[in-house]
Amino acid sequence: MEARTAAGPESRRAPSYSRFIFRAPSVPRSLAVVVALTVVSAALVWWPGQGARWFLLLFGGVFLGPSLVAAGLTPAFAKALGGRIGLQRSILLVATTSAVGLFLLLVWRGLALAVPTVLAGAAVAPFLLLLQGPTFWFRHMSLFGISRPSHLRSIGPSLLQPVLAVAAVLWLFGASWTLFEAATAFLVTAFLCCALLLRASDRPLRREFGVSGVSLIRPLLDHINLRDPGATESLEQFFSKFAKPANLALSVVTFGRAGRRYVSLVLPTVHPGPFAALGASDLPRKLAERLEPEAGTVLVPHTPCNHDLDLPSRKEVDRIADAAAELLGGLTPQSSGPASPLVSPYDGSLARAQRLGDTVLVVVTQAPAPTDDIDFAVADAIVRSVSADEKLRVVVVDAHNSYVEDEGDITYGTPTAERLAKDARAAVRAAVLQTRPGPIEVGVAVRGGYSIGRQGIGPTGLRALVVRAAGTTTAYALIDGNNLVLGHRASILRALEGVVDAAEVLTTDNHVVHEVDGSINPLGERFPADQLAADVRAVVADAVRDLAPSDVAAGSVTLPEVPVLGPNWTARLLTSLGDTVSMFGHAFVMTFLLLIAASAVVLVALR
Repeated sequence: MEARTAAGPESRRAPSYSRFIFRAPSVPRSLAVVVALTVVSAALVWWPGQGARWFLLLFGGVFLGPSLVAAGLTPAFAKALGGRIGLQRSILLVATTSAVGLFLLLVWRGLALAVPTVLAGAAVAPFLLLLQGPTFWFRHMSLFGISRPSHLRSIGPSLLQPVLAVAAVLWLFGASWTLFEAATAFLVTAFLCCALLLRASDRPLRREFGVSGVSLIRPLLDHINLRDPGATESLEQFFSKFAKPANLALSVVTFGRAGRRYVSLVLPTVHPGPFAALGASDLPRKLAERLEPEAGTVLVPHTPCNHDLDLPSRKEVDRIADAAAELLGGLTPQSSGPASPLVSPYDGSLARAQRLGDTVLVVVTQAPAPTDDIDFAVADAIVRSVSADEKLRVVVVDAHNSYVEDEGDITYGTPTAERLAKDARAAVRAAVLQTRPGPIEVGVAVRGGYSIGRQGIGPTGLRALVVRAAGTTTAYALIDGNNLVLGHRASILRALEGVVDAAEVLTTDNHVVHEVDGSINPLGERFPADQLAADVRAVVADAVRDLAPSDVAAGSVTLPEVPVLGPNWTARLLTSLGDTVSMFGHAFVMTFLLLIAASAVVLVALR
C-alpha cells in the first residue's frame, strides 16, 4: 500500500468557495425586483416632475423596456453563439445591472442636492448614456463567465440591454452625433475595463494550472444546477490532467439471507470529494446505484483518508464499483462463527472494535473532542501490524462525527496518531477476548427523502445496520453527510438507549452536501438536533425489527495505480482560488472606479 501524508486542515476548507455559488431566485421574484428598481430609477431621473407622460416614457422606454427585452432575448442570443444562460439567471442579471444603475443615480442625485453648482446645467441625456457603460461592464463580465468565455461570442448578448437603452435615450432626447459619440465612448471604455478585470482574475489559475479560471465557471454552474454530462466531463478532464497513481485498498463486509446478499459494507480508501458530484464526490450514491440490488442494501462509511485520495473522475469510481462487485461475488459466507459485541478497551479510547467472523471492524472517533479525516498512512500502519499479530482481517472506519472547523485531523507521526495505534490495538484485543461462538443476526433499514439544502443530508439518507452477536445488539447509524456538529453524537446515542445495547454514529463525509449556499454544511447546522436524533432512533428501531439470522463474509483487495488527485493538489487549487477571489475583488473595484472616472471625464467634456 502506498503511504501518503495528510493534506491538513485545507481538506475541510475546500468547500468554502461554494459560498460564491448560489441559485438564482425565481422568475417572479426577480421580475418584481426589476420593476421596483426601474420605478425608483425612473423617478430619480424624472424628479421633481415633468408630467406623468414623461415619467412613463422614462420608466418604460429607458429602464423597464430594455431590461425586459434583454432578459427575454439574452438566453436565445447566447445559445445561438454557443453560450448558455437560463431565463432565471438572465432576469437576475438584469436585476443586478439595474441595481448598479440605481446606485449611480442615487450618487448623482445626492451630489446635485449637496453641491448644486457642481451639476448645474448638466444634461440628463448624457448621464443616462453614461449609465450604460457600467451596465455593459457588468453584463459582459457575467456573461463571459457564466455563458461563454469568449469576448467575440459574448459581446452581442452583453450589449443587448445597454444598446436598447441608448436607442431609447436618443429617441426621447433627440439623436445627435455628439450623443452617439458619447455613448460609443462609454461602451468602449466599459469593454476595456471589463477585459482588464477578466484578464487579472484569470492569472492565478492560469499560472498554476495552465487553464482559464473563468472558463471553469460555466461548466461548474451547469454541473451543479443541471448535472449536465458535458460540464461534468469537462471538469473531470481538468482534474484528471493532474492525477497521480496510488494503490488503494478495498474491503467489503457482507451479510446474507437465504443465499442472497442482504446488506453490504463497502469500504474503499477513497475520499468522497472533491465537490458536488465530481470525481469521487457523492460516492455513497454512486456505489449503491452500481452494486444494488445484487449486494443488498449498500452502506459506504467514511474510511481513513483525506483529499489526497479524491478520485478525479467517474471512471475511477466505476473501477472501484467493479472491483467491489467482483470481490463480493467471490466470497464464501459463514452461517455462524465467532463474533463479539462492539467494545471499547477503556474509557476515552479513540477506537472501538467488533469481531464478525474472521474480520474485526474498528471504528475511530475522537468525540466529544473534534474529529475529522484520518491520514491513510495512520490506518494502513494499524491494519498491517494488527492483522499480522491477531491473524484477522482488520477494517478501519472513520466515524467522522464531531465537527469543529479546522480541528480533528489525525496525521501521521503525531501524538494523536500514536495514541490511535495503541487504542486500536487494545480495541481489537478486547474484541477478540469477548468473542463468542454462535449465530449472527442482522437487520437493516433506510430512510430517505431528505434535502441537502434543508437538512444537510445527501441522497442515500439515513441507513442503519444492526448486528446482534455474542448476546449484544449493536447499531451503526450511517448518515449521508459531512460530519456532525459537535455534541450531536452524544444526543443521538442517548436517543438510542433502550433500543440497542451499543451504537455508533457515522457520517459518509459526502462532499455533495457542499454545493448548497453556505459552504461546509455539517449535519445539525440546518437540521434540529432533536429531530435528527428522533429520525436516527426511528430508523434504528426499524432495523431492530428487521433482525434475522444472517451469514457473514468479508474480503479485501488492493487496486494498483488508481489515479487520485494526490498530495497538495487541493492545497494548490485552494491557494489559486484564494488568489483568484482576492484578485477579482481588487480588480472589480479598480476597474469599476476606472470606468466611472473615465466616463465622468467624457461627461464633463460634453458640457
